[in-house]
Amino acid sequence: MMVRTIMTVLVAAALGAAPAQAQLKVVTSTTDLYDIAKAVGGTRITATHIGEGYQDPHFIEAKPSFVLQLRNADVWAFVGLDLEIGWMSLLLDGARNPRLNPGGSGYLDVSRAIAVIDVPTGNLDRSQGDVHPLGNPHYWLDPENGRRMAKLFLAKFSELDPKGTAVYDANEKAFEDKLGATEKGWAADLASIRGKPVVAWHTSWHYFGQYTGMKIVAYMEPKPGVPPSPSHLLSVVAAIKASGAKVIIMEPFYDKKMSDLVARQTGATVLVLPPSVGGVPGTPDYFMLLQKDVSMLAAALR
Repeated sequence: MMVRTIMTVLVAAALGAAPAQAQLKVVTSTTDLYDIAKAVGGTRITATHIGEGYQDPHFIEAKPSFVLQLRNADVWAFVGLDLEIGWMSLLLDGARNPRLNPGGSGYLDVSRAIAVIDVPTGNLDRSQGDVHPLGNPHYWLDPENGRRMAKLFLAKFSELDPKGTAVYDANEKAFEDKLGATEKGWAADLASIRGKPVVAWHTSWHYFGQYTGMKIVAYMEPKPGVPPSPSHLLSVVAAIKASGAKVIIMEPFYDKKMSDLVARQTGATVLVLPPSVGGVPGTPDYFMLLQKDVSMLAAALR
């Protein structure tokens, strides 16, 4: 009888220490989605991410550990527009979680909140490179899209966890307030960037270019995902000399060899910018990512 009483007390204590609500289990494809999801979800969610900020999100190894993360998840949030096309289906098929399949309650294609750019027209084939037929998927590098992403998480989390709606709403408003305040801090840098010519390695900088006002006069890749040929490099050199571009921007996971070659021939600077949260040291969250990209580019263009 004494043992039973003690066990009852221990069980009651354990139940009393349990969280007031079951947390939503969220898995995201990228660190950027993860950070915004955490900002909106707060303590009412647990979140993990598949890709790392220093990896090319097009090419992620579909590890068994990722399948396990997805198996019990309530939400699968992904960039969409075929960014994850090379590995996402392998993970979802392995997870066998109907909530995360198209049409399921936890299937969250974040691109549906975005005004997508660079949607190609006409017939598409592999000769055109790694063209995304649904449009450019690198939309998170525009803060306005960050706000849209946060609102989408607010809607999804509130749908699945109605009791948490007030918390999610307050968290989303706090995210927008902080983003707005952070933007004010780099207003002078944006003014110094606007209208300045630059060269980019990949089309991933197009949304960022629209936001900052920088003018992308050439891409190091002749077509998305296609390495530059000697003749294309000559055209990039000509574009730099004609426009006066001072900077070649690129992600840390691309080889700098060709960019360095063009830089030596033109006097331009190769600027490695992080495209995602955690892409380089000093970018632990979405705000710091954007601030670092804006400030580094402004400094290079002065």
